[in-house]
Amino acid sequence: MNFFELAAKRYSVRKFKNEHLEQSVVDKILQAGHLAPTGCNNQPQRILVLNNDSSIEKLKKCTKCHFDAPTAMLVCYNKDECWTRKYDGKTCGVADACIVTTHMMLAAFEMGVGSTWVMHFDPKAMRETFSIPHNIEPVALLVMGYPAEDAEPADFHNQFRPLEEVVVCDEFENKAL
Repeated sequence: MNFFELAAKRYSVRKFKNEHLEQSVVDKILQAGHLAPTGCNNQPQRILVLNNDSSIEKLKKCTKCHFDAPTAMLVCYNKDECWTRKYDGKTCGVADACIVTTHMMLAAFEMGVGSTWVMHFDPKAMRETFSIPHNIEPVALLVMGYPAEDAEPADFHNQFRPLEEVVVCDEFENKAL
């Protein structure tokens, strides 16, 4: 499958088989995240892998959007290791974590693993539950597993705004945004 087919077919899976991912599959997904580009290649990402019943039960106390997935990965970044833009002090930690998450999400789909990118989680509860240090910032939660036989995309999955509404050429001046 080429990239455009993969991007078009991948969807947020919200119904999973009750089966943890094999370690070899987890390792391949993590390798895809490891290959992701980051600001100045600083690689500030830190990934918490939750792939057993005990960890998943703890996760359920931190988010209602777990979809009973048997596996999850919390993608974070180390605030002390991010590249920082000198003009305004903006760091690329969130962007780096999002790129890593995207790589992992697409690699998972290619291997037959479904996932949903979850932002709806309680960061404070995550920190306390999983002993996350203060310099590590949680960004994205990938709940994942093998899709259930009756898993299907949400109704709105294939609804897209026209490209002309989301792309501006040359400059934003006088453009309806």
